[in-house]
Amino acid sequence: MTTVLLVRHGRTTANASGVLAGRTPGVELDERGRAQAAALAERLAEVPLAAVVSSPLERTRQTAEALLTGRQDTPLHVDESLTECDYGDWSGRELMTLFEEPLWRTVQIHPAAAAFPGGEAMAAMSARAVTAIRRWNAEFGGDATYAVVSHGDIIKAIVADALGMHLDLFQRLQVDPCSVSVINYTETRPFILRLNDTGWETASLKPPKRRTKRTSARARAEEGDVQVGGGAGPG
Repeated sequence: MTTVLLVRHGRTTANASGVLAGRTPGVELDERGRAQAAALAERLAEVPLAAVVSSPLERTRQTAEALLTGRQDTPLHVDESLTECDYGDWSGRELMTLFEEPLWRTVQIHPAAAAFPGGEAMAAMSARAVTAIRRWNAEFGGDATYAVVSHGDIIKAIVADALGMHLDLFQRLQVDPCSVSVINYTETRPFILRLNDTGWETASLKPPKRRTKRTSARARAEEGDVQVGGGAGPG
């Protein structure tokens, strides 16, 4: 039984400013994101990890390096297949402007048919991410526990596959910055042990104050919990 810890990177400067980073270079963790990564490393300190596998982007590398604190014998692998979705012409744009694009509705309702102009189809993103996980499972073997540090839509696609969920339904999943989702892969089927675990804080469970749709979207973007995939923040 292989256990995979799917870790989304901590909050970034782009999350905080409501910009869709995509694969734009130079997007790093902000102060809050660095604190999130350090806190997560402390939470996972007693979990033995055979390896940490990371997307090549700066924000995931920084989060992965935090997880490796005190783990001198744990290798770090960088895998291009687990990098962010290529949002093409959408990369670097403000989310508030993207909400008005006709494609936004397709991404939310029928993502299996969505392809970003000058970028990648979401179905292709899902296929490469799931293939990468299966490859690493085979590489590390049936008794291994390892961590994958990646991005919101990538993690949601992997979890959806483990649930046998069609890609068009993956928008129902939430993956917050620096959250952990855990999957056990057995010979017969995967089991979801945890989803979007951020330490079980309770503030997010309180009913929000009533806001207009546009104001609510802006506030969520500033907190890093709005993403193109409809879940937890771009990237």
